[in-house]
Amino acid sequence: MCRSIKTLRPPVLPEEATDDEIRAAALQYVRKVSGFRAPAAHNQEVFDRAVDVIAEATAELLAGLEVRGASSRRAG
Repeated sequence: MCRSIKTLRPPVLPEEATDDEIRAAALQYVRKVSGFRAPAAHNQEVFDRAVDVIAEATAELLAGLEVRGASSRRAG
């Protein structure tokens, strides 16, 4: 588990996660999985693409979650 990735859903966050928070979590995940804090130039494109895909999947996940007792669904 990446300790630097925080939970991005209510009630842990008082409001919906921002795009910046989602992207930061995706970046931390890719860094952890790849083992690179900053990729070499020849890996930059695939690294950035992975961050984009994971951020998109995270936003989709958060938009689809139904948290009982809360009416906060992220608009997609």
